Amino acid sequence: MAIIVNGNMKNVFIFFAVILLAYACRQKAPLIPELVTPNTAMIQSIVAENAVADAATIMERPEVPVLCYHQIREWRGNESRGVKDVVVPPAVFKSQLQLLADSGYQTVLPDDLYAYLTTGKPLPAKPIMLTYDDSDLDQYKIAAPEMKKHGFKGVFFIMTVSLGRSIYMNRAQVKELSDEGHVIASHTWDHKNVKKYKEDDWETQIVKPARQLEEITGRPVQYFAYPFGAWNKEAIPELKKYNIKAAFQLSTKRDSTEPLYTIRRMIVPGDWSAATMYRAMKRTFKG
Repeated sequence: MAIIVNGNMKNVFIFFAVILLAYACRQKAPLIPELVTPNTAMIQSIVAENAVADAATIMERPEVPVLCYHQIREWRGNESRGVKDVVVPPAVFKSQLQLLADSGYQTVLPDDLYAYLTTGKPLPAKPIMLTYDDSDLDQYKIAAPEMKKHGFKGVFFIMTVSLGRSIYMNRAQVKELSDEGHVIASHTWDHKNVKKYKEDDWETQIVKPARQLEEITGRPVQYFAYPFGAWNKEAIPELKKYNIKAAFQLSTKRDSTEPLYTIRRMIVPGDWSAATMYRAMKRTFKG
């Protein structure tokens, strides 16, 4: 038998649906106490995971090997000793990466290193970071494909004044590297030594290049490599001001009060064999 209310069956169904819903809600346990009761163990775990270690704790953590490459090409004619220090022949470069892969090394990226240093987050048993300075085209044509063979990822510190010039990467190539999982980071606009910066230089050398790289990749730029590896304490507050989380120098001693902004790297000279590179890396990064 159908019950008619004002000649409208639809109203009857709505009426009974509301009654049933109200009854069902009364049978459930109250939800508010469950939401407001704190889970102390969970809160402590979250706080511990996100706590940032102080400088002394960071200095105590074993250093992660960070290698620095520039040009990867054959030597030309009578190039000077200084040039050979930053030009690695392709066959030598490939042998070095092969040795790292055969030795069980796995690449890590700046976010991994930052988390390890600041929170103690574990890294692979044999971590290593591969970095490339100055935006040279051979890094895209030679280094990136070779890393891909071994499942390696790298960090490309881009000097933005060179983008699109004949022997350097262009915007599309930088974007491609980022899309493939490599990290794009800043190496200033035109490689000016940070020790010589005046007030306007921070906008020109740090802010604008980071903004340009972020527009290209769609990702934040939070890491920086000092030109020539040269740094001073006056630069560090400025880098912090412009949202740089960590900065990489070369092989000088880390600053005990600012270890995140003086992370060491080792340049690999062009006349080092894979074995020589490996021995030097083990000596430099003893941890």
